[in-house]
Amino acid sequence: MRKKVSIVGAGNVGATAAHWIAAKELADVVLIDIMEGIPQGKALDLAQAMPVEKRDCTVIGTNDYADTANSDIVIITAGIPRKPGMSRDDLLNTNYKIMQDVVSKVVKYSPNCILIIVSNPLDAMAQTAYKLSGFSRNRVIGMAGILDSARFRTFIAMELDVSVENVTAFVLGGHGDTMVPLPRYSTVAGIPITELMPPDRVQALVERTANGGAEIVKHLKTGSAYYAPSASAVEMVEAILKDKKKILPCAAYLEGEYGINGLYVGVPVKLGANGLEKIIEIELTADEKAALDKSAAAVKELVGVIGV
Repeated sequence: MRKKVSIVGAGNVGATAAHWIAAKELADVVLIDIMEGIPQGKALDLAQAMPVEKRDCTVIGTNDYADTANSDIVIITAGIPRKPGMSRDDLLNTNYKIMQDVVSKVVKYSPNCILIIVSNPLDAMAQTAYKLSGFSRNRVIGMAGILDSARFRTFIAMELDVSVENVTAFVLGGHGDTMVPLPRYSTVAGIPITELMPPDRVQALVERTANGGAEIVKHLKTGSAYYAPSASAVEMVEAILKDKKKILPCAAYLEGEYGINGLYVGVPVKLGANGLEKIIEIELTADEKAALDKSAAAVKELVGVIGV
């Protein structure tokens, strides 16, 4: 029996996530949205690509949560996107209300699923989903660090003119301006980037990474990034469905790890069949720890506003 992944929100991120999942033949896909016709049309189009791509998976679009029943994983991308000049935090109250509605319906039909949260502001929305769902923390994970690390890896590869396959990068903290890229844990073929470029270039790439989403919003003018965010969510799906035990930076609910309690913050985690199977704690310098604490404080402020 094939696995089932439902995606809430048939906008660019949701529809492109469906595309990646189908292209990798990971699972049958249900695309759901409140807009009538949009998920149905996109799903039918994607389903018709399957014979060409030689992939056996069904893709359906719907407005009815009953069609998502018994999903193994539910990716939540629903919410209004950022517009130019709008901070992730401006989205907070609107997307909180959307998340309340979505989570109650998802839990009703798929009480055993694993939730992957992509809606912004990411960490606060993950915390919202965790509190509203009543799920254990291993079943509610936020997608942020993979995207932020992918952006950092892209910029490192461009700077050094090397293959992206050689580059690993580490980004901790909240998904936003307070994220914490860790250059000393970021490598090219195992060599720390601090050995390969001067400090000012490292810092420039760190800053570009932190503003990675805003840079794309500025170019697009109407809309925000979707290829890399959706690919990042699907890397999590693949790690879970294939029980890969893959260590990836994700937003996880911390219960004392890194000295942080009761908050979703981006840290390295092991993803497998049970979802979040382990939080990896690494030694941080005083500066890195201070930056992570600042990031956590920014998340705490947001969750305080919505009371989760």
